[in-house]
Amino acid sequence: MKRYFFLIFAIALSVSAQAQEHLSLKQCIDYGLKHHRSTVVYKNEGEAARFKAKEAMAAYLPAVNVNGSVDDNLKVQQSVIPAGVFGPTDVKVAFTKKFNSNITAQVDQTIFDKSLITGLKANKVSIKQAELNAQQNDETIIYNISNAYYQIFVYRQQLSLLQSNLDTYQQQLGISRLQLEKGVAMESDVNKIQVNYNNTNSQVLVAESNLELAQNQLKNAMGYSLSDSLKIQDFVLDEPVAQQTHFTLSDFPLFNVSNRTDFKLSEVNITLLDIDQKRIRATAIPKLTAYARYGGVGFGDDLGQSFSKISDFAAVGVKLAIPVFDGFKRNAQYNQARIKQVNARENLKIDQETFHLEFDNARTQLIKAQSSLENDKRTIGLAESVFKSTDLQYQKGVTDLTDWLNSQYSLKEAQSNYLNSLYNFLIAKIDLEKANGTLKTFHNTL
Repeated sequence: MKRYFFLIFAIALSVSAQAQEHLSLKQCIDYGLKHHRSTVVYKNEGEAARFKAKEAMAAYLPAVNVNGSVDDNLKVQQSVIPAGVFGPTDVKVAFTKKFNSNITAQVDQTIFDKSLITGLKANKVSIKQAELNAQQNDETIIYNISNAYYQIFVYRQQLSLLQSNLDTYQQQLGISRLQLEKGVAMESDVNKIQVNYNNTNSQVLVAESNLELAQNQLKNAMGYSLSDSLKIQDFVLDEPVAQQTHFTLSDFPLFNVSNRTDFKLSEVNITLLDIDQKRIRATAIPKLTAYARYGGVGFGDDLGQSFSKISDFAAVGVKLAIPVFDGFKRNAQYNQARIKQVNARENLKIDQETFHLEFDNARTQLIKAQSSLENDKRTIGLAESVFKSTDLQYQKGVTDLTDWLNSQYSLKEAQSNYLNSLYNFLIAKIDLEKANGTLKTFHNTL
């Protein structure tokens, strides 16, 4: 009994530890790729493509059909034997009875059908198309999770900086109130600091709300329950920059459009259109089919006799169907397929140029974002140095409150610019991975 108790206790501890684990970006993406509901949808589409391939293959396999019928001839049809055959007058004769039954079993086997053979080539292509759609969905999940994750990171940095500013205002507010009590400061000075304190406190509340929204966005991108707690790893402020060297155009590999999943999907679509075009053309080729038939037929004046007296029959044979003229239907279908394929090839060329443009723009944006981030990082250092110097001068009475507030405002502006540059830099990185078709590689190297 104790053994089971300790086992359950250990499992509970393990589950609790996992629940409290702070997830990294890679772990968030791993979770999303496994649990996001869209992955189930695309997995099902892959299964559907495989079943569709089996459906196409079935057209070249034997088909067995059994048909049966029972007729109650309420008024038996009669035929006329012309006069002179059995007598001088016409003779009406019924060649059936009131009841007749019929049952037939037939096996049909396609021997040659060029259009079916051509259509079978689309099976592997359709399966590949489903796999590429699933891959594209994975890339979307990776991008959305990374975007939301970086937003959380930036909002955390913003909260940290705002809280630091809030502490500074609060400390100075306490000092100014003491100075007011001693008569060495004016009430307007205290009010000015109070206004800045209140404004900063409002910014903290907005940042906390934005952080919560970003966390919900991350949960949604991961397929994580919104009602469950999600904890992610903390970051060092300079971590995204410290691991990077200064980018130049020569640092990037040449753009390879074949890396893009959407480009591969367009190529697959062209292949399917080409197969469809050939399939339509192949419908003009004669079709050869073999069949074997076995059945029985019974007649009687009552229902029982139609089943008790059954005569069987059997036949085997081949059928050759030669298309001669279909009112130019085939020609119209072929030209529609041909035009679709021509347009698909033109759209592929347009997409290729668009993808190249996206890559060039993303590369340029990343270089610009890094330069801006480095500049704003230096500016923060200068602003902090100026504020410390001004704060010291203010404490000594060398400068006034206006200079102190201005230097604090400059620091806040530098911090805001830095946070914007930091977010732009992080998004530029993931945008470049997306434009280059290397989101999967990005995920694997985290």
